[in-house]
Amino acid sequence: MRAVVVAGAVVGLTLLVATTGFVANPAAEADLSPVPFDRTLQTGMTGVDVQQAEAAGHAIPRGQVFYSQYEYVVGFYGIDALLAGTTGRYTEQFGRPLAAHVTDFAGTDPTLTAAGYLNRSRDAPMGWTRATDAWYVVGTAARTPAGPTPVPFGDRDAATAFAREYDGEVLDWETLSDRRGSRSATGPPASPTDERLRWADRQVRGASAIRERPVSVTVGEDAPTVAAAVERAPPNTTVRIPPGQYDVNLTVTKPITLEGAGTATVLDGGGNGTVLTAATARVGVTDLRVTGVGDRELVSVDENEVADDPAWDSRIRLVYGRGDAGIRLSTAPGSLVENVTVQTDANGVVVFDSPGAVVRRVRIDGRDGSTTGGMGVLAMYSRMVIADTTVDGGADGVYTHHADGLVVRDSAFRGMRYGVHEMYTSDTLLVNNTITGADIGIFVMTRPTGNAIVGNRLRDNGVGVETAGTASATVDNVAVGNQVGISIGTSRSVVANNTVAANGVGLRSTTLFPTNDVTGNDVVANDRPVEVDLGRLTVWAVDGRGNYWGSVPGTDRDGDGVVDRAFRPTDALDSRARVRRGEYVLAHATAVELRRAFQQAVPGLRPAAVVDPAPLAAPTRPERLDRLNVSTRE
Repeated sequence: MRAVVVAGAVVGLTLLVATTGFVANPAAEADLSPVPFDRTLQTGMTGVDVQQAEAAGHAIPRGQVFYSQYEYVVGFYGIDALLAGTTGRYTEQFGRPLAAHVTDFAGTDPTLTAAGYLNRSRDAPMGWTRATDAWYVVGTAARTPAGPTPVPFGDRDAATAFAREYDGEVLDWETLSDRRGSRSATGPPASPTDERLRWADRQVRGASAIRERPVSVTVGEDAPTVAAAVERAPPNTTVRIPPGQYDVNLTVTKPITLEGAGTATVLDGGGNGTVLTAATARVGVTDLRVTGVGDRELVSVDENEVADDPAWDSRIRLVYGRGDAGIRLSTAPGSLVENVTVQTDANGVVVFDSPGAVVRRVRIDGRDGSTTGGMGVLAMYSRMVIADTTVDGGADGVYTHHADGLVVRDSAFRGMRYGVHEMYTSDTLLVNNTITGADIGIFVMTRPTGNAIVGNRLRDNGVGVETAGTASATVDNVAVGNQVGISIGTSRSVVANNTVAANGVGLRSTTLFPTNDVTGNDVVANDRPVEVDLGRLTVWAVDGRGNYWGSVPGTDRDGDGVVDRAFRPTDALDSRARVRRGEYVLAHATAVELRRAFQQAVPGLRPAAVVDPAPLAAPTRPERLDRLNVSTRE
């Protein structure tokens, strides 16, 4: 009965096409005029980069493309991104480009800053010109926040004058496409794990030398209080703090090490503000416990205080950067916090303008509840290392703000709002961490770039991993028992070799553009394998290798490890065919295949969907599934 209904629907659609002539008939290129850029679906550069460039008055070359099988106009920040959008996956999934336009710098008096950013006259509005008719200046110092850029001109003489002034070369569209094709940003990046781990190891080695300073003052023997001992100690020496409880609200302004005797050494702030602040480079705080932190986890914004500073992140600096903390590193590069326990209802360790700082082997006991309290470790404007650290409770285990390049590894976060919460932070590495009982385990926001999330374990969270941005890697993680395993909101990124099992939803796609490599993942025993929130057709496979979905319709006849039939995890029929024989038979019906082909040919009928054209016949990581006691045949 079901087969008859579906077949009838397809036959009906076929008759409609035959009798009305309703077929996809794309407009001619000449009929497609550029639209205002804010009406396009935009990609190609992070939101923070665009915002900062525009705030500084810099111009970013842009493009827009009309596609034959996509109902929206796609806007690209950057000419390299536009080039990528006219080839590869965009054309495979959106159809052929019908028309492409680029911004026209002719007549705008473009100049380059000392750093290579483009400025132009605001008196001359910048229009659009057809990409195939434009002239492109390459080889100059011109750049955007994403890197070097060609500069497009609708007039060859204007392009030649700009090239002459800035030592560049003028190319037409065909030559530019040929020259840039092999290196345009079409594909996801490789995971930079090893390089970033080596950087982290160097920081740890450098900071660990702080522990080797000779003891100059012992509290209780050479000085009556911790403050007096710090005052007396020469730079680059150690203040030894024996077991006991010490009343401390102290700021350290010279490079010394405060060394306790383990948890028996207690620095107590009496509930009054931050207990210990380091305000100079290479301060060490080791082997002790901090209690009595003030309860001011966040600071309300005084509108008058930021009125003279229009920078968009001033509020964040105030709200998050000035709450109470157990330990604060403020302009303290290369400092070390190690073997320390902090009990706090506010923040644990705040690291502000302190690149190269290391927080290692630290335990932070925060306020119970996933939406209250402060941050375990808060990193602002500090490329730093957080390692072997445990945070229980509070709002976020790790919160970052412009902490590009940060490394968080071998740590555990439990029972909080977000385990790791990245804001305006790029090029980080989150590796080998365990996050449980959070609203979101790893939350990467504000469209950053180059982040790597590798080898983490995410269990019993609302969402295991939720990412945004570009050119990132989510690789080799285990997401089990979450409401959503991994939510993919990135572009030009890798999502590979993850084990996503026994979640409410395995993978969720929230991206509009088909630019991600989603391959080699084991997605099994989830209530729903995939959920699509945005976008249209998305293809998940790379070089003939897709993902493992358990039992799917089809067989691997040639033994190459790939099922000889595409699998649609978002399709009600395919997803039920895994477990119900009737749906399995129907999934192979000719009428069903015709209906799907017709939907893909007509943009208005195309459903939001994911297709894996090369589903794997066996799991990528069977040993993991065995350890998790998850069946590989649903």
